[in-house]
Amino acid sequence: MTAISMDNDDTTPITLDNAPSIPPEQLAKRPTTITETGLSEQLLIQLLIKHIQVLNVATIRELSVTLALSGGIIQLLINSAKDSAWIENRQSAKNGQMRYALSGTGSEEAELAFAHSGYIGPAPVPLTQYVNIVIQQTSRNTQITKQRMQETFQSLMFSEALTNAIGPALNSTKPILIYGQPGVGKSYLCRNLNKLFNDDVLIPSAIEINNHIIQVYDPQVHILVAENKDEDPANSLFRLELGHDPRWHLCQRPLIVTGGELTESMLEINFDPVSRTYKAPLQLKANNGILLLDDLGRQKITPVQLFNRWIIPLEERRDFLFLPNGVHFEMPFELILLFSTNLDPADLVDEAFLRRLGYKIEFNPLELNSYQKLWFNVCDDFNLSCTIDTFEYLINTYHHQTKKPFLPCFPRDLLSIISDQIKFNQLNNNVNNGLIDIAWKHYFVSQHH
Repeated sequence: MTAISMDNDDTTPITLDNAPSIPPEQLAKRPTTITETGLSEQLLIQLLIKHIQVLNVATIRELSVTLALSGGIIQLLINSAKDSAWIENRQSAKNGQMRYALSGTGSEEAELAFAHSGYIGPAPVPLTQYVNIVIQQTSRNTQITKQRMQETFQSLMFSEALTNAIGPALNSTKPILIYGQPGVGKSYLCRNLNKLFNDDVLIPSAIEINNHIIQVYDPQVHILVAENKDEDPANSLFRLELGHDPRWHLCQRPLIVTGGELTESMLEINFDPVSRTYKAPLQLKANNGILLLDDLGRQKITPVQLFNRWIIPLEERRDFLFLPNGVHFEMPFELILLFSTNLDPADLVDEAFLRRLGYKIEFNPLELNSYQKLWFNVCDDFNLSCTIDTFEYLINTYHHQTKKPFLPCFPRDLLSIISDQIKFNQLNNNVNNGLIDIAWKHYFVSQHH
C-alpha cells in the first residue's frame, strides 16, 4: 500500500486557519513549460496521443483547447512524441496550420494508454497544487456577521432567532444538524447559504495522484462563471497573460445536495470499469462549498456508519481517500457540512454522536405576521392580487379550524394551484375565497373544516 502526503510528516494535519484571501483568478498561474504543469512528460504525452487518436487528425490549436495547455507546451510534447515515431505530420489545413496524426506505433501506444486510463479531457493538476489552492480559497476566510445574514436572508422570511443561530454555526468548523417537521424550510435555507459568500472558486477538471487521474469537475453540480464570453478559447491559450490556468474552471462555490440516494460508495473514489475512469467522491466535489445531506436517516448508509466514516474529517478537516490499487492520500475536507432531517435527532444516533455535530438547530413554523408577509410576496411572484380579507378567510376557515401550522411551503404551493385554476378558467388575476377553497381541497388529501 502506498501513502501520499503533502508534508514530510504524514501525521501533520492540513492547516486551513488564517489562509490568505486571494481572488481565484490569481491562484493558478498559467504554466509555460512542462515542468510548471507539475506533471510528468510521460503522462502528458499519453494524454496527447489519446486525444489525437480520438480526433484522428489534429492541429496544435485544437490540442491546446482539448488539453487546456498552451501551444508552446503542446509543441514540446509533439516533438517528444515524434522523436519516438508516434506522431506523423499530415498535410496542412487550409489556414496553414500543420496537422498531426498517429503512426502505427503511436496508435498502439494510444491503445495501451487507454487501457491504463480511459480519461480523455483537459490535463489534470497535481495533488499538491490542488491542496494549496483549496486551502487558499476556503470559505472560512469570509466572516459571517449578523448584518451579512440579515442582508442576505431579509426576503426569505426566516425568523431572526433562526438566522442568529445559523450564523455563528457557519463560522465554526463543526457540522450543523438542522431538524424540524417537513415544510418548515430546512432545505430551502440550505440551498441559499452560498449567497452569504457571493464569490467564485477554481475547480480543477481533474487531479493527478501517482500518475492516476481523478475527475473532479462535474457539470451537474459545478456552475461555471462566464469568463470572456467573446474570447476564443484557442486564442486565450496562446496568450499567456490572460486569466488563470485553464485546467481549472471558475465556478460558483459548490452546493451539493444528496438525500435518500446516498450510499457508502459515493463517499469514496469510484472506478468505472467501462470507461476506465476514476470519479471523485461527493465531499471532494463539494470542497470550498457546501454539502447538504438531506433526509438524514433515510439513506442506505446509517447515520452511525456515516459519522464513523467522517470522524477524522469532522475533527481535523482532512480526509483520507484510497485508490483501488491501495494508494491512499490526504485531501482537504474544506467544506460546510449540513445534515437535515424530519426525524427526531435522538432517534438517529446516540448522545455521543450528537455532541460531535456541534450545532443542532430546530426549524419551526412561521409566526402569523411572517406567514402573511410571505403570502403576499408570493402573490407578487405569481402576479396575483389578494385582499387582506381573502387572506384572513384562509387563516380562519382553514388554518385555525384544521390546526395546520404556518409552514413556509404552503403559500407557494397553494398559490401555484390558484394560478393554474386562473389560467385554465381564463379568470382575472384576483385570489378569492372560492379559489382558496379549490386550492386547499386539491393540496391536502382530506380537509377538516
